[in-house]
Amino acid sequence: MPTEPLAEAAEKVLEAALTESGARDPREFYRDRLRELKRLSPDEYQRAVTYYAQTLLPEVAERRRDPLVAWTDYGRRLAEALAPGRTVAIDASGRARPYEPTASAGLILHLPDDKGAKALLVALPKSLTAEQRATYDVLVAGKQRTSADVELPE
Repeated sequence: MPTEPLAEAAEKVLEAALTESGARDPREFYRDRLRELKRLSPDEYQRAVTYYAQTLLPEVAERRRDPLVAWTDYGRRLAEALAPGRTVAIDASGRARPYEPTASAGLILHLPDDKGAKALLVALPKSLTAEQRATYDVLVAGKQRTSADVELPE
């Protein structure tokens, strides 16, 4: 279990990076992934918790990695543990390109190899272009038609 001072320091660093960048906090949808992982694969869940405590928190708290890149990497690990596949960045035009770790990556999705599975959300910017919204609606929400009033995770 991480020590409280380490967790508090990592949280402060992440909060500052989120404020500065305007990115959305990914922890809520990562918690959902962890709950799903715990249910489906307790061994993978334990690996994810160990990585969080022994790698993610120290790297972020000690500023050894950009906090947004470190958290996105953690989200990718969770997604890969649930569904092997590939992670892509969705640009403003709605097109996918291979994900490259940068702090301003924007909309990041993990596309499972199982073609019938929905994409898993890894990172979400504060606002989406209409094209990114359409991609999100189809790949993540599973909607055949896009809708401007689909609720995004907080």
